[in-house]
Amino acid sequence: MKNRIKELAKAYAPAFIDIRRHIHSHPELSFQEHKTSEFIQQQLDKFGVPYKAGIAGTGIIALIEGKNPASKTIALRADMDALPITEANDVSYKSLNNGIMHACGHDVHTTVVLGATKILHELKEELEGTVKILFQPGEEKHPGGASIMIEEGALENPRPDAILGLHVHPSMETGQLGFCAGKYMASADEIYVTIKSKGGHAAQPHLTVDTILVASQLVVSLQQVISRNNNPFSPSVLSICAFNGGFTTNVIPSEVKLMGTFRAMDETWRFKAHDLIRKQAAGIAEATGAEIEIDILVGYPTLYNNEAVTAKARHLAEDFLGKEHVEDTELRMGAEDFAFYSQIVPACFFRLGTGNKERGITSGVHTPTFDVDERAIEIGMGTMAYLATQF
Repeated sequence: MKNRIKELAKAYAPAFIDIRRHIHSHPELSFQEHKTSEFIQQQLDKFGVPYKAGIAGTGIIALIEGKNPASKTIALRADMDALPITEANDVSYKSLNNGIMHACGHDVHTTVVLGATKILHELKEELEGTVKILFQPGEEKHPGGASIMIEEGALENPRPDAILGLHVHPSMETGQLGFCAGKYMASADEIYVTIKSKGGHAAQPHLTVDTILVASQLVVSLQQVISRNNNPFSPSVLSICAFNGGFTTNVIPSEVKLMGTFRAMDETWRFKAHDLIRKQAAGIAEATGAEIEIDILVGYPTLYNNEAVTAKARHLAEDFLGKEHVEDTELRMGAEDFAFYSQIVPACFFRLGTGNKERGITSGVHTPTFDVDERAIEIGMGTMAYLATQF
């Protein structure tokens, strides 16, 4: 099986590089992936793989049933959406949609899982159980396409015994895969703060409540939520990234707005911190006489890589590529809506090396010069197919 998958991945790689380039040049924003979804459906029709479309709007669920379909189900997931970034690369497959770019590698994710789907379909007579393939919209935008896919039954009928996903990793050389068991990526919540009071002349602060000063106190004091309350062995970040208020030199504004992000690796601490943030704001409001409104938009949860599933996936990846091509990857405070799946079924989310320092392919994700070494597509689709057959 391993050699057959390698042969098929190598044979199909040129065609799937073309598919990746088509998707890359036609990017669509979160929950607007209509043409991308249509293109994927066209490919599935060509493969002869049955599917259901219209999940979470533009999402697709495909099924490949092998021998004894009810014996086990392994799910593979790919996200489809792009980012509001203007591409700066001078390549033949540059984005044709101005101001929109596949700058996070979702074109690669979709291509790799499509390639694995074709391989698995051709080998289904030798496949034990069922492989469920999820093409998901809206990873980049709250509330996350994964949460909606789940609400609409993506993890039922059949329910996966495990789910696998991958993400491009430009700082890892092409040919390498990275794994991390346990807590892997942080939760991500958005914080919106509005501070209101009676504004007035800057020369008469005693007749006002200084919203600039109150906001400054709050920004500083919120750091105590992390430094004095969180277990230092559990990573957590609270960053206020926007401070908007005032319009001239001699007027204390009646309103200041703050925006920020809160990240955590522990779900219990995550929601305890939300309460502490609100209490900190209430205390400052009480002390200063300002009105402080806080809205915490609960986002993606912690991404947890099941230890047993990740150990097995890593072992299989070593078997497929060789131990020298598999490495540990670090905890990440970035967020990923694959986390929603990982909270429900045993999951493994791993990294696909896509960098090439010799060729200058080093730009990070979410940048206008991001690109990949396309040799990673053969590696990704072959690995995904092999993992799905051996779990």
